[in-house]
Amino acid sequence: MEQEIHIAGIVVYTQPAQLESIKSCIAEVPYAEVHAQDAHGKLVVTLETEGTKRTLDTMDAIRALPGVLDTVLVYQHAEPASALAQEIL
Repeated sequence: MEQEIHIAGIVVYTQPAQLESIKSCIAEVPYAEVHAQDAHGKLVVTLETEGTKRTLDTMDAIRALPGVLDTVLVYQHAEPASALAQEIL
């Protein structure tokens, strides 16, 4: 069975005073990237994982960080890893 790649978009709700430290922690997570933030403590993050379980485990780890109020899955897409290597015409 071919390996799948799962791409998830999540919103991380934080206490505004801890936004920068949470961003630093998320930056340490492999294949996690913060794309946007606002002054109220919201972060838009993407995760690339090898499966749904790993996505949920990563979300739980982020949710457990001090100052994180919640994480919400907004989008998830899965496809075979080989599809990412195909040229788009």
